[in-house]
Amino acid sequence: MRWKALLKTSPLSTASPKTGPHKTTSLTTGPHKSTSLKTVSLRTALICLLVAPLSLVATGSAAAASPVSLTSGFYSNPDSGPAVWVRNNPSDSRAARIQSAISSQPIARWFANESAGIGPAVSGYVGAADSHDKLPVLVAYNIPGRDACGGESSGGAGSVAAYRTWISTFAAAVGTHPAVVVIEPDALSDFSCLTSAQISDRLAMLSYATQMFQQKAPNTWAYLDAGHTNWVAPATMASRLNSAGVANIRGFSLNVSNFYTTPSSETYGNSINSALGGTSHFAVDTSRNGNGSNGEWCNPAGRKLGVTPRVGGAEDLLLWVKTPGNSDGQCGIAPTVPAGQFSPDLAVRLIDGT
Repeated sequence: MRWKALLKTSPLSTASPKTGPHKTTSLTTGPHKSTSLKTVSLRTALICLLVAPLSLVATGSAAAASPVSLTSGFYSNPDSGPAVWVRNNPSDSRAARIQSAISSQPIARWFANESAGIGPAVSGYVGAADSHDKLPVLVAYNIPGRDACGGESSGGAGSVAAYRTWISTFAAAVGTHPAVVVIEPDALSDFSCLTSAQISDRLAMLSYATQMFQQKAPNTWAYLDAGHTNWVAPATMASRLNSAGVANIRGFSLNVSNFYTTPSSETYGNSINSALGGTSHFAVDTSRNGNGSNGEWCNPAGRKLGVTPRVGGAEDLLLWVKTPGNSDGQCGIAPTVPAGQFSPDLAVRLIDGT
């Protein structure tokens, strides 16, 4: 929780220097207090030293501290599906391999209709990560008409109003904690099964979501999901992202729950960003892209784990957004495993690439 210590010792607002084109921001640390110039200078120097490795950045009108520089690595969820399975099956011959290759890694936590309520569920999760000085990755996945075309993960909030309340509560629960949030996988790609009115409602809901994270979660890098390299043309996706408020947040995510290689996702992401004017950023899901795609999306054979989560290269971040071993639905090589349920057989096949 280094960032909290920083805030406690630095009560004055401090502005960072420009870090490049379209990358200016400030870090507000608390109410103004009377203090000496020497104290201000020392505190300013301390802040600059702490944030220098990954300087404070902004996209569009959103100003935020880099959640990467405020933490000491990604958070590994001790209660992910793979972790719980390993804990409950210590004598299984597959447990050690799954623990080493999957459950010990930082994997995103997906949030939908939480039994305890979205506010407590999110605040508890980001609080746990913060207590270890780690950066959590969260996925907001509750938009009405979710997975309208695929059908395997259907559901979502019951109305536009319900979704607005849900996503506003989600963002408020993240609050000032450092976090990465992927907003609604497939929502901007999955248009072919929607009416024009539903598309209009969806774009408005996503735009509202970006506004909520901009306003209520200043230390979050939020990414609107933009599908994958073989789904929607880059210019079309850029137009949808603009309509959904991408300028309010850090950028967009790619390849979530899919299998396309990182280089192909980078090419696609750069094309989208070019159509956006070059001011956005993107993250790539590498959880299952070690062998690339064979054109199938629902539990295909022969896929493999990709590189483990890390801070970018051509992109901001490489992440494990999809939980390796969680089924895509009752299909492919797991015809009896419902979407979202962990399967040790699927996990081992991803480890082996079979």
